[in-house]
Amino acid sequence: MVACGRRKGSGYEGYAFVSNQDGQAVAAVDLMTFTVARYIHLDSAPTILAAPSGQRSVYALTPATGYVHEIDAAKLALRRGAQAGRTADAMRVVPGDRPALWVLCRQPHQLVRIGFDAFKADAVIPLPFEPYDFDFAPDGETAVVSFGESGQFGIVDLAKRKCRLFDLGRKLSLVRFRFDGRQLLIAGAEEPVLSIVDFKTGRAMVHLPLAVRARNFCFKSDGGQLFITGDGLDAVAVVYPYTTEVAQTALAGRSPGCMAECISEGDDYLFVANPDSGEVTILDVDSLKVVAVVAVGRRPVFIAQTPDRQYALVLNRDSGDMAVVRLAAVGGKRGRSAPLFTMIPVGSQPVCAAVRHV
Repeated sequence: MVACGRRKGSGYEGYAFVSNQDGQAVAAVDLMTFTVARYIHLDSAPTILAAPSGQRSVYALTPATGYVHEIDAAKLALRRGAQAGRTADAMRVVPGDRPALWVLCRQPHQLVRIGFDAFKADAVIPLPFEPYDFDFAPDGETAVVSFGESGQFGIVDLAKRKCRLFDLGRKLSLVRFRFDGRQLLIAGAEEPVLSIVDFKTGRAMVHLPLAVRARNFCFKSDGGQLFITGDGLDAVAVVYPYTTEVAQTALAGRSPGCMAECISEGDDYLFVANPDSGEVTILDVDSLKVVAVVAVGRRPVFIAQTPDRQYALVLNRDSGDMAVVRLAAVGGKRGRSAPLFTMIPVGSQPVCAAVRHV
């Protein structure tokens, strides 16, 4: 019985780097001791963090300054910085032969590549309108950008640095490539609809009605399901991208927000943050039934999983802490509530986290 039981929790040999928006700092949380090892102070408010595989650094974007900061994950100290624009909205890591960071800038309207070696802007692609969101094809050669208010989206050839425009006739928000790169999934900003667009032609194949206006996307790890939350029902809409259909809509607590798939010891969960109630609703991905509800803190806004699949990390913006949920405890209990492993104060208004092994 002991051999077949779930193993007890242990620490993870690494750090969770947490961006504190109001505190203008990145907290490095030691995941062996579950304490803050150091605060790395910046000159502006950080939001998005990235910890690319194959790199020993963590990267923080400060949107108000359009600046990317490189943090040495071993020394827990700033290393270098790069200017992408006057202001920036988003940052993504693009794999391929030349892996790099790409930054989506609001002012000026442009897409900027920052190489890891020289760590400076080495490609700038002007954009025709103010961008809202972007994503990259699996081969890293093409990007798609939604232009929000204009109702248009652009397919960007990164090598030729050219953008082809297409019009969907409605205000747009989130945009993603399907995992095989053949189709685009584009959400309406004001209407509860998801458009499936052919990548080669830019033509809409189908407009799927949703129960919510999409504000958050979360793909299943194999790309076979897309989970969507947003304004409307207290639910998660589930879309099958490869069959272009809405599978079902599942209740997921009060005002569902950000999501994360968390896999552990054969269990596949969808963690859904409920900012208004200070809880996380945990669904079984296969059945989409609620298996647990966890009280985590005030206004949870971000969820991540440790690479060893032991823990889910939940950032609470208003209470300034990180709730740690041990996934084995969720699977073992299978009740309507699950205990927290620990709570860690991390700073003022934490909004994003990236985990790095050291």
